[in-house]
Amino acid sequence: MTMPTKKLADIPVSVLDLVPILDGKTAADSFKNTVDLARNVEGWGFTRYWMAEHHNMAGIASSATVVLIGHVAGATSKIRVGSGGIMLPNHAPLVVAEQFGTLATLYPGRIDLGLGRAPGTDQLTSMALRRDLRGSVDDFPQNVVELKNYLGPVDPTARVRAVPGEGSNVPIWILGSSTFGAQLAGILGLPYAFASHFAPTQLQAALKTYRESFQSIGELKEPYAIACVNVIAADSDEEALHLSTSLYQSFLNVVRGTAKPMQPPVKSMEGLWDASERYAVQQMLRYSFVGSATTVQTELQQFLDETGVDEIMVGTNVYDHAARVHSYELLAPLFKKADQ
Repeated sequence: MTMPTKKLADIPVSVLDLVPILDGKTAADSFKNTVDLARNVEGWGFTRYWMAEHHNMAGIASSATVVLIGHVAGATSKIRVGSGGIMLPNHAPLVVAEQFGTLATLYPGRIDLGLGRAPGTDQLTSMALRRDLRGSVDDFPQNVVELKNYLGPVDPTARVRAVPGEGSNVPIWILGSSTFGAQLAGILGLPYAFASHFAPTQLQAALKTYRESFQSIGELKEPYAIACVNVIAADSDEEALHLSTSLYQSFLNVVRGTAKPMQPPVKSMEGLWDASERYAVQQMLRYSFVGSATTVQTELQQFLDETGVDEIMVGTNVYDHAARVHSYELLAPLFKKADQ
């Protein structure tokens, strides 16, 4: 099937913020930076601002994702704010429905609920979060349907109701890095977001599976897919490459299983990683677009040509906050502005 040609200017652009904790800084600094970034990208016409649930990670401050969504939504006025995502195995569906029903009541028409089936942490931390591991990722489809029902039309006869939550119809997104979530999103007629910013391998297969399995059984009449990628834009290719070394160091720590705050950029990664580590990091970060606005535009357009996605979500992991904000500023003119 030949996909219609799209230009970057035809599709929306959004933000994934992992709320990084910087080396030498605190979580409080991270939260201030998040609010500042959200306000800036809102002004530049970005469509949505998502934060992700991670636990027991020294470099990520978004563990209480729901609290931060409310904080950012309260500090902005138009941009959609949501989760990319809530790791559903860690939570009872009713609790999530009540939380997002509350957010949607406070900020009508602005809240997104992205759901993932991984725990977003290690097994020991999963135990600490849930107290037991009787539930599993295999329960994910059933839990998604249960949650969807809690947020759906009001049913006065239901024995268990989400208050607030019922009737809110908060948009639910399925997040994934494999064909499993893609098929589930298609079968349930939900929008889909793929985590190609760190798990690129099955992107094309997942998009194909999603589009082929999509059933128009709800409000969404056609499949709608987001791909999340890494972008570091700067005034020159050289500056962007320098800034990107913080991202590479972060993923080197992931490969090594070491937990550290985000590190400042370095002159070169040579000497910091061996050949196998370099290969592993570069494979994870295959969909990373680093350079001047012109360079990034060319590479992102090629990515859009290859995938035909309906929206691109951008993670920009840069140590210097001003440089991080500037990266999004350079990106904004390339995309369609949100209808705000």
